[in-house]
Amino acid sequence: MSKIWSETLYDAYGQSFAIDKVYFESKTEHQHLMIFHNAMFGRVMVLDGIVQTTEKDEFIYHEMLTHTPILAHGNAKRVLIIGGGDGGILREVCKHTSIEHVTQVEIDQAVIDMAKEYLPKHSNGAFDDPRANIIIDDGIKFVTETDEKFDIIISDSTDPIGPGEVLFTSTFYDGCKRCLNKDGILVTQNGVAFMQPDEVVTTSKRLAPLFSDTCFYGAAVPTYIGGIMTFAWATNNIQCRMQDVTAIRQRYSAANITTRYYNPDIHIAAFALPQYVIDAINE
Repeated sequence: MSKIWSETLYDAYGQSFAIDKVYFESKTEHQHLMIFHNAMFGRVMVLDGIVQTTEKDEFIYHEMLTHTPILAHGNAKRVLIIGGGDGGILREVCKHTSIEHVTQVEIDQAVIDMAKEYLPKHSNGAFDDPRANIIIDDGIKFVTETDEKFDIIISDSTDPIGPGEVLFTSTFYDGCKRCLNKDGILVTQNGVAFMQPDEVVTTSKRLAPLFSDTCFYGAAVPTYIGGIMTFAWATNNIQCRMQDVTAIRQRYSAANITTRYYNPDIHIAAFALPQYVIDAINE
């Protein structure tokens, strides 16, 4: 009989996974990590009792958080990734030959080491890409102290509890603003809006004073139960979000990348939000 593991993200509701095999389990300096195998989702990575990623559906999340801002920008050369220790975001960024440099700031080296060994398909060799500069540091410390500038900043953080909590603060967003080049774009994971409406509302209030164009886009990722996963979007160039599908198709074709979920039509449609999300933000 398989052991049953239950997620602890919500007090009154949750999801459970049958554990067929535990590949790794350890308490690091920052968090409790585990990777196990599930017959439906393949290898599952858990941090502090919350599912972070699975082999089965990771491509949806990583593609939408990466290709949407890069192709909306149209001329991105330098990318900053905050978090993302499993390597999925780095893998998708590195698909773009037009990207000249990628800095990734991950607080926990153990997450990267574990992912390389037990989730190698996530990074698919991207950690060895010569354009990648991996820094082990606190993300908020990096954005408030660095002199580097970036065209795209992608915050692939955990939920706003524990080590990931600071990556949802005004201080972090302000730090990201100072690191962005003119016309740069910041995107962040922002939870499942139906289950975590306060996260969307709080993020909206904190981003609005800092950027002239702030909004959210979404994608349904089976692992993140409860509806669409929302991604926060912030830039001072509203034209980035106003690109029509023809322009995105041209950029997608020119990029010559292979995707499994993202495409130009999905890109445009992702910014159409359910009314309950719009109402929550407006209220």
